[in-house]
Amino acid sequence: MDKEQEQVSEEIPANDNQEASAPDQEQDLSAEELGRMLDDARNKADEHWEQVVRARAEMDNLKKRHQRELENAHKYGLEKFVGELLGVWDSLEMGYQAARENHDVEKLLEGTELTLKMLSDAMTKFGVEQIDPEGQPFDPDLHQAMGMVPTGDVPPNTVVQVVQKGYSLNGRLVRPAMVMVSQAAS
Repeated sequence: MDKEQEQVSEEIPANDNQEASAPDQEQDLSAEELGRMLDDARNKADEHWEQVVRARAEMDNLKKRHQRELENAHKYGLEKFVGELLGVWDSLEMGYQAARENHDVEKLLEGTELTLKMLSDAMTKFGVEQIDPEGQPFDPDLHQAMGMVPTGDVPPNTVVQVVQKGYSLNGRLVRPAMVMVSQAAS
């Protein structure tokens, strides 16, 4: 301490009443009781630390598990869809072999029709819908106009020919239908 601080501390009398004004509990605690309280506090702190460490480890494991599940979802998300399409693939291969060996057009048509039905069912099962707008008003959100056809048979801006069907997946457009649109006859 420097000289000024010593002088100030000498001038101010020590307040013996400060200790007396402290709560009676603190004055009455013995060294053994303080030691027990310290041990209890340390035990609780250790217990809480272990809980924190366990919670961190659990969070790390949870992150890793979710990452693995996400990778598997990306990797194998189409597994069921592919399983459905394998039957269609097999059917197409059998039809191709039959066409090479046997030239019975009726049987080939029947096989092709069944294969298309299998494909349609598989697509519908997974939320794929065909957009075939022939005869409907032109909708630029679902259709792509390939050209205009002058006609007096149907109102203007009506789809008169579908060049290529469109498709949506669960209500979301995957490919617009390519269409020819009517215009008023001149």
